[in-house]
Parts: sequence; structure tokens; C-alpha cells
Amino acid sequence: MNIMRTALLLAAMTALFLFVGGLIGGGPGIMIALVFALGTNAFAYWNSDRLALAAVNAREVDAGSAPELVSLIGELAQRAGLPMPRVYLVDSDQPNAFATGRDPAHAAVAVNTGLMRRLSRDELAGVLSHELTHVKNRDTLTMTITATLAGAISSIAQWGLFWGGGRRNGMGIFGTIALAVLAPLAAMIVQMAVSRGREYEADRGGALICGNPLWLAHALAKISPEAAAIPNEAAQTHPAMAHLYIVDPLRGMGIDKLFATHPSLENRIAALRQLAQSMGIADGPPAPAGAWMPFAAAPGRGQGSFTDGPGIASPWRDEAGHDNSSDGGRIRGPWG
Repeated sequence: MNIMRTALLLAAMTALFLFVGGLIGGGPGIMIALVFALGTNAFAYWNSDRLALAAVNAREVDAGSAPELVSLIGELAQRAGLPMPRVYLVDSDQPNAFATGRDPAHAAVAVNTGLMRRLSRDELAGVLSHELTHVKNRDTLTMTITATLAGAISSIAQWGLFWGGGRRNGMGIFGTIALAVLAPLAAMIVQMAVSRGREYEADRGGALICGNPLWLAHALAKISPEAAAIPNEAAQTHPAMAHLYIVDPLRGMGIDKLFATHPSLENRIAALRQLAQSMGIADGPPAPAGAWMPFAAAPGRGQGSFTDGPGIASPWRDEAGHDNSSDGGRIRGPWG
């Protein structure tokens, strides 16, 4: 399904390139746009993840520079049956995160420092599990290519405005201005073709990976209002990236809900609470920021941590930390 969605997306973007090229330059414009479209599509497939990370000035971290974050992502990736993704930090006070990469073997997870400061460890595990579900479902390919090509369409529209509205394009100055306005709008609509349903699926898959839907529900309730209030300069400069994030980084700019890249906060939380109820998990107040305790404590070793805990607390472990599963304690993802 995601492969077909990506193919349809690329075809739609290519058709839009050709249409704009034809309006600007007639037959020769179509040929130029075709070459540009093919080159942009190929470039986006291989490099869109690098562009997304560079756009937010993300810096790669490892077990030496960010041991707790890298260890947590490693545990969750193992639980989901994924290879270890590259891990990046973004120096932004807006609490947010996104995943990128063309496939699980080339995936990266980027976390804003504002997210790290505001969430407890279990809530952070919920957010990271959501992003890893995007990787597992290969949503990241569609999302990163969409971001790159939407930006390219906006650039073509601006080129048309620069070239002018005289004899060269036959549209006149008013037609050229209309094109410069409508082409980016069309690109935004194509982005919306990447269904909001992928966010619900990522919420559900993430809840199953981390083991508790309420961790993500509490995280969303915390970070969504703050993301709307705290500006994200990188996202504002590159608005085509907005759909990559776990919560919309542009909501504070007054974007109409018709063009929102994410489902409503209320609907997402309601779905997660319903999932928790079906799993027999009782609701309760969220852990305070800084608690950072999704790991069970090892017997006789105090509170759990990345270094002394037996792993992510799961329904297969009893209170003493013994694994009661039938498969000998193998860490499993939500799909078995």
C-alpha cells in the first residue's frame, strides 16, 4: 500500500511539474519540466532524509554523547523488530520529533531538545515508538519525498513569477501571479493525499511497541499546546516538512484546520484511551517531567534505568522482573 501510495504521489507531482512547465514555456517548457521532475524525483528518493535533517540543523548523537536517548531508541527498535536507526538531536525549544529515511535500513529519528526537557521517560518512549512505527510502516519514504517535492513545486512557481508574464509564457502577469499562488496550494493538497490515517496507525502501533497507549496520550496532551505556542523557526522556513513531525509545528501560525497535516488532538487521545481500555490498562495522571521510568527495576537494584533495568516493562513480566512469556523472554514487537 505504501509503495503504491508513493508511486501515485510521484506521478501526481510529475504531472503538476509538467502542467506548470507547459503554462510557463509551452512545449519546450514541458520538456524542461519533465527533465526537472525526473531529476527531482530521483534526488528526493535518495537524499530527502538528508535534506530534512539538514533543514533543522540536526546533529547526530551516539551512545557516548546521548546514552539514555540512544539506549531507549535501541530497546524500542529491538522490540519493534527494526534495525537501529540513526539518532539526531535538534536544538529547538518546541517539543517535537520526527522520523525520516527511505526504508528501515536507512532510517533516522530526530528529537527536539524541548521534547526531552518536558516529557517523562515513559512519555518519551511513547513518542519514539510512534516514530518507529512510521519507520516500520515505511511512511517515512512517502513523508520525506512529499516534503522535498512540495518544496520543489513552490520553487517552480517562483521561477515562473521571475520569468515574467510576457510573451514567453502566454499567461500574462496576472496569470503568472496566480500560478505562483496556486501551485504551492496544489502541492499542499497533494501532501494532504498522504492520509491523516497514517498518524492514527502510527499512534496505535507506537502504543503497542511501548506497551502502554497512555504514555503517548499523556505526551500528546503535554506537547501539542506548547508546540502551538512555541515557534519552530526551521519548520516555518520549510513548511513542507510540517507533516513529518508528531504534532503540527505550524499550528501557532494560524493554519486553517482544512489544511492541517495532523488529526485533531482530541481524536488522537480518544483513540489511544480506547485502545488502553481494550488492553485493560487503567488511566491515571501522567508522570512528572523528568521521571523517566518506563523500565522495570531490576530485583534488588532500586529504580530501573537504561543500565541496570531488565528492559522495557511489559505484560510478560511479573512484579519481581521474571519473564512469564512462553517464548523464553524474547523481546517482541506488536506484530509477534
